[in-house]
Amino acid sequence: MLADHTNVGGGGISLLAPPHALATSSRPRLRLLVGRPAPSWARRYSAALIAVEAVAAAGAGGTVVLTRAGGIDPATSLFWTSIVLVAAWPAILLAVGAHSERVFGTGSDEYRRVGRAGFLMLALAGFVSYAANLDLSRALVVVAMPLLVVVTVLARYAARTFLHRQRRLGRYTKRVLVVGRGGAVLDLVGHLRRAQYAGLDVVAACVTPTDRSRVGDEAGIPVGGLEDVVAMAARVQADTIAVTSASETAAHYLRQLSWQLEGSGVELLVAPGLIEVAGPRLHIRPFEGLPLLSVEQPRFEGLPRLVKGGVDRGLAALALLILAPVFLAIAVAVRLSGPGPVLYRQARVGVNGRTFTMLKFRSMVVDAEQRLADIRTSNMTDGLLFKMREDPRVTPVGRWLRKLSLDELPQLLNILGGTMSLVGPRPPLPDEVARYDSQVRRRLLVKPGLTGLWQISGRSDLPWEEAVRLDLRYVENWSLTLDLLILWKTCRAVLSSSGAY
Repeated sequence: MLADHTNVGGGGISLLAPPHALATSSRPRLRLLVGRPAPSWARRYSAALIAVEAVAAAGAGGTVVLTRAGGIDPATSLFWTSIVLVAAWPAILLAVGAHSERVFGTGSDEYRRVGRAGFLMLALAGFVSYAANLDLSRALVVVAMPLLVVVTVLARYAARTFLHRQRRLGRYTKRVLVVGRGGAVLDLVGHLRRAQYAGLDVVAACVTPTDRSRVGDEAGIPVGGLEDVVAMAARVQADTIAVTSASETAAHYLRQLSWQLEGSGVELLVAPGLIEVAGPRLHIRPFEGLPLLSVEQPRFEGLPRLVKGGVDRGLAALALLILAPVFLAIAVAVRLSGPGPVLYRQARVGVNGRTFTMLKFRSMVVDAEQRLADIRTSNMTDGLLFKMREDPRVTPVGRWLRKLSLDELPQLLNILGGTMSLVGPRPPLPDEVARYDSQVRRRLLVKPGLTGLWQISGRSDLPWEEAVRLDLRYVENWSLTLDLLILWKTCRAVLSSSGAY
């Protein structure tokens, strides 16, 4: 879970915890594993989801029954199958863990479990139909059940949006105690506070003695020592302990800590210390009883990339055809706004460092580059980019185009030509790339995109380091599913105009 939302800071990824840090015997204390019950909000949230899922199942089955020739006939297997479906669908979702508290609001993991439940439901329907020689309607199996899965995913998305909104208000959260070195703890605390939708509220920390005052001052939370973890968790009523990193002594430390937490119901999370590597690339593989974290290498070639290229060009061609009237209207508006070309051409750096000409609708005056030196001191960013909320070089029409991201539309031509992708890192300028270090240069392993994680996470409002982190996260964990999710969220980001100037 932590690997999806946090970035454990580099360098000092170790606990510096001596084997005796917990001051307990290495022999575990035997006790009954009672566990902490799910919080009341989680039970209410799950009950509401079950009710929605039952209603959706009733609607799916009822529609098939009512539309079948001959009307409602209680003597048919279809009628009773539709009745059973109302209870079976929520039960299958419960069985696959779709109602587990830890998946609520997580997005992809939650949706995968709903999809798994759908496949299981279809398999059960096929098996029961064959074994009992039932005459089930093809409409029920081929149309209603898959549609039920889609409706459930949409309901989960709406519920997830509600949950994220509540968590930003400080509700429906877990109280987290962070354990580790000072630098790694501060980094994790910062990321969790920015990602409030994750529902992890940091309430205290336990660090090495030399880091206590620094962490307390910068994080503004109670701080204890590595030997005080369990006592501190009880004092601040934490229900989750997050250990930030690993070292040569961490296995012993974590084993003792897990023993001390037995029966308490406190969740133990361990961040692997792998920057922006998550999702399908991480696997637990047992080797002779020793569990090891397997990290697969990112794939930048092969069939998925060919599929991505084909989808990019196909959608770009379709969008250009549909948006032709919009292109014409914008071109006329830009031409009437003042002297200069309609399209702005700029050299950008693409995949593997190859330079290409990126196209945009002109949103600035024609001598914008020459006037940059006069306003460079007004730069709002902390990195290699220049951003200014009220840039005097932007024309009135250009400000409107930027607010709605319409100035980016000509990049569809770049996508059609193969130099850009629909989704990818932000296309950088050559002088930016000249100052990249080896880590940031990994952004160039894939094609730059019309949109990306940076687009749906704040755009110009993002600090430089955060923009780089998001681009690296995309490069390291790319998938077609992630592309679809980003395209979906881009529509909301564009409509909200957040960070667009």
